[in-house]
Parts: sequence; C-alpha cells; structure tokens
Amino acid sequence: MNWACAAQTTEALNFAFLVKEYSISVEGATLDISFLPSAKAPKAYAFVNGIEIVSMPDIYSSTDGSLMIVGLNAPFYIDNNTALENVYPLNVGGNDISPSHDMGLYRSWGDDLPYIYGAAFGVLYSADNMTIQYPTSIPSFVAPLDVYATARSMGPNPNINLAYNLTWIFTVDSGFSYLVRLHFCLAGVPVYEDYLVLVPNGSPQKNMWLALHPNPSSKPNYYDAILNGVEIFKVNGTNGNLAGPNPIPAPKQDVIDPTRARPSSGHGKTKNQKAIIIGVITSGIVLAFVIGSFVVASYRCQHGKDLSAREVPSRWHQEQGHGKDSSASGVPSRWHQEYGRGFTKNLCRRFSFAEIKAATKDFDEALLLGFGGFGKVYKGEINGGAT
Repeated sequence: MNWACAAQTTEALNFAFLVKEYSISVEGATLDISFLPSAKAPKAYAFVNGIEIVSMPDIYSSTDGSLMIVGLNAPFYIDNNTALENVYPLNVGGNDISPSHDMGLYRSWGDDLPYIYGAAFGVLYSADNMTIQYPTSIPSFVAPLDVYATARSMGPNPNINLAYNLTWIFTVDSGFSYLVRLHFCLAGVPVYEDYLVLVPNGSPQKNMWLALHPNPSSKPNYYDAILNGVEIFKVNGTNGNLAGPNPIPAPKQDVIDPTRARPSSGHGKTKNQKAIIIGVITSGIVLAFVIGSFVVASYRCQHGKDLSAREVPSRWHQEQGHGKDSSASGVPSRWHQEYGRGFTKNLCRRFSFAEIKAATKDFDEALLLGFGGFGKVYKGEINGGAT
C-alpha cells in the first residue's frame, strides 16, 4: 500500500500531521512493515514518526453475504484477505473522542461539524438521562459509549424536515469501494448498519454525499432522521492496493488583485455533471449516498460602489481568556479550536467587495459550499492561501 507525499498532503488538508490507520488480518506470529521511497519521485525518502499495533477482534468482516452493494443489490464479501483504511471515524453531534476514551481499540473519533453541508446543521442531542445498554449481539468495543451518547437529528418540525436533507460531504479517492458504517442508538440500545459504496474512476477525488431524509411512505410517528456516528473505510483494490493520489494544495495568492479574478463558468446556467445518486430506506429514513458534485445556477448581486471598510488584522485562533470548554453551548469544542473561540468585534476581519470577488474567483460556482441565512456560501482564499 502506497502513501501520498506527507508534506503535500498536510499542506493540501491544512493538517499539522498525518495518522494512517489500517485494519489487516495477520497470519502467523510475524508482521513485516516496510517503508520504501517511491521510485517515480527523485530524491524521495520514506520516514515514519511512530507505529502502533493493536490486536483487535474481527468487527468489520462480512462473509455471510449480508453486506450489500448500494444501488446494485449484490453482496460484497470482506474477509481475511481484505485490508481496510480508516478514513473518517466521526462522533456525530459530539466532541472529539481521544484514544484513551475508546477502551479496547484506542481509536480516535473526530466531530462531524466540519463535514456538514450548508447551513442545515440540525439539532444536537445528548443522552444525559438515558442508560445505554449494549445488546448481546453487539460487543461494547464496536464503538465507545460517547458515540452513542450524542446524536444529530433534523429537528422537531416535520414540515421543515420534509423539505431538506441532513447532509455530510466526504472527499474520497476515486476507483475504490468504501465500507460505510452508520451508528444509531434507538431507545438506549446501540445498533449499526453497514453499506458498501462503489466510487467509480474519474477525477482523482470525488465527493461522497451522505444524506438523511424522513421516509414518508413508511408513515413514521416522527418525520425525522437521526445519526450517532459514522465510520468510512477504504477497501483495498483487487491487487491489494490502497494508494490514492496526492491531494493538490490550493494555489497561493500573493496579492489581492480583482482584475486577476477568473470569470465564473456558471453565468446563470446549471452545469451538467455526472453523478451517481443511490437511495436506501432504513427505519423510516431515506439514506442517500451521492457520488460526484453538484453545481447550481449562479446568482449575482451587483453593487454600484465598492464596499471597502477598515481592515483589522486576522487573529482567528487567539483565545480571549475563555478557559471553559464551549461544548456546553451545543457546539463541539474542536470547532472553536479550529475556527476561533471568543470572537469580538475587534478581531473580525472586514473585507471589501473587491477582495471577496478576488478570493472567490468572481463567485465561481466551483467554490460554492452551500446556502446560509443570507444566501450562498462560498469558499475563498486570502492572506496568501489561507481559506
């Protein structure tokens, strides 16, 4: 299994370090781990900072044909010859879970908020007054209690829930199969469902959309969808390979020059891009995995004058003496750590309209993230590459 260039990957993902986690079956008493530099890259070298080996029970195999390929209704078998890469382990609706709190397997679980699509974050729930009891069919090490103790739902309003999907977006490598395990906690009893999603070849990476929606045809008591946790594993190819392409870092912009902004490719028309939409119905919820990307018609709001304002230097990550964990407000603490906690008006960075146009490449629809209370939400680059 090949690994991407560490420096390029961390730069593209804006990470300080990388952790690669795999689940493999070992026959015999010896595990041989070798690191070899790529022969295709000049002056390349292989290195590693740490290795952890944890003996684990077989909790991901499916040799009885019960794991079905989504959209094909065909079985998929995960056995001792299958290698899995743990790509996205997420505690939905809760904080990060450190390895010390995942007793038995010592996995790290992240919060799901950075992967939510658009402004529809749903409602967070916590099982503070509920006793969680694992059934005899599910061992406690499948997922820690903290995963089942928090959840994200669509909310209490059925009319609103029927009008939107609770959606997460995950970037995955093309040409691989992915095991998607969804964790639920129904009346204090943990359960999970496994799905096998095929991501076709094409561009080096694609977006996997996980969308939850109430299923009206089942006549549920509550038109809602709820999720406690999600795990996404890359499944090795037929040759045992798990290698993916190096992610491309975003280009750095040295100066803000509105004249260099590339015209939007939308111009009021909806782009036709190939996508695979797959629906699954389970427990009164319509579950959709969408592979590809969507681009909606562009909209412009022209202003007759420049909206320049006084600029205050960016200090996004500074703390203002708030030592208290902000998870009590219903927002996971890592969100505050990464995106800034203790904002005040003196720390807010003000942008001119010209700067915004340049940062978003004149509102290029390829940079559209979703929709908020004031309209479209775009991703832009400022300060020499900061997003």
